[in-house]
This record gives sequence, C-alpha cells and structure tokens, in this order.
Amino acid sequence: MADELANGRCVVAVDGPSGSGKSTVSRRLASALNARYLDTGAMYRAVTWAVLRYGVDLTDVEGIAKVAGELDLVIGTDPVAPHVRADGVDVDVDIRGPEVTAAVSAVAAVPAVRKLLVDRQRELIDEAGRIVVEGRDIGAVVAPDADLKVYLTASADARARRRSLETTASVDDTHADLLRRDTLDSTRATDPLQQAADAVELDTTAMGIDEVVARLRAMVTA
Repeated sequence: MADELANGRCVVAVDGPSGSGKSTVSRRLASALNARYLDTGAMYRAVTWAVLRYGVDLTDVEGIAKVAGELDLVIGTDPVAPHVRADGVDVDVDIRGPEVTAAVSAVAAVPAVRKLLVDRQRELIDEAGRIVVEGRDIGAVVAPDADLKVYLTASADARARRRSLETTASVDDTHADLLRRDTLDSTRATDPLQQAADAVELDTTAMGIDEVVARLRAMVTA
C-alpha cells in the first residue's frame, strides 16, 4: 500500500475553514506527490459568478439550479497552473472578487448545485486517480474513501491575517467575513462544512507552508 500511495493511485482530501491555508498547501502537496489538484471551492465560485452575471436572485433556488445545470464549466487540475473557465470565459480572477465571495455561501447551499458539482468532482477524481482535493466537505461527502483525510485549521486571528493579505480588506473586516461564511457553511442543511470522523486535524497557526506540506507528505506514505 505504501508503494501504491507513493507512486500510484492516491486521493488526499483536505478540508477546513477559510484562511486555514488549504489552497496553497494542497497545490504544493500535489506538486510534491506528482498528483493533480482540484479546488472544489472554485467550482462553487464559478457557478456563483454565473448566477450574478445572469442576474438571478440569490433567493431563487430554481433559477440558481438552472444556471448551474446549463453552465459550461471547465476546471484545470494542474497544480502549477490551475484554471477555471465558465461559459468560455476565464474567470480565475473574477471568482475571487468581493461580490462572488459575498454570495458563494448562498449558492453553495442549494442542494441541486451541490449534487451537480459533487458528481462532477467525483468524476474528476476518478479520471485523475492521483489527486489532492480541497474544499469543505471532501472527506465527509465527496471522497469518503480517500487515502488520507486532513482537516486544516488555524486560529481565527491567523486566518483573518492570512486572508487580508490577499485582499484590500482590513483584518477586522476579514475576520467578520470569515466568521459569516464559516457559520453559513457549517450550518447549511446539505453537506455542511465538517471534519470527517477519520480525518487528521492539523492546526497551522504556528506552522509555515513548507512545514505543513512536509508533514502531510510524510502522512501519505506513513
């Protein structure tokens, strides 16, 4: 099994709240393992971008589901250069903007959207065979049979500081936004943010990226 995980098929599920370092850690881990990389959050953000683009109200569950079902969504899984295209538009930058960030939890809570994207995520995992997948319900819902499940966390202050460096928002505003999103995502009825029972919890508050990646890489072959 150790040889297979080191060289063959291997699925690593990385979950955790916003700002815990999932994206950076997952991309670097995927590169270190010569694996593919899937950012499931980007998929929900792309659907949200489309919902906003077509002017669908965030309370219109059927309208949101219709947009998701008709959206031509392309997700690149190269950890060095991941990309997202929606209806032929490169949306890598747009899906990280404040409007999408403010609306994504509402869109991601729609059951039809979650079913559609979870099915697609499982297809991508099967196609890749060797992949690091990050999100908020990977170990518990999307890939319950993953070879390694990790729940990355960090103190609220550390998460707010990290995220504010990526945006123009203040640390206090970022702290409030992270709390809002985590509360919405952890209390939604369908596939809430949660730690899988058999996941390894890793607090990254006092850890550097390289240290976290090294720790996870060792876990894969342990």
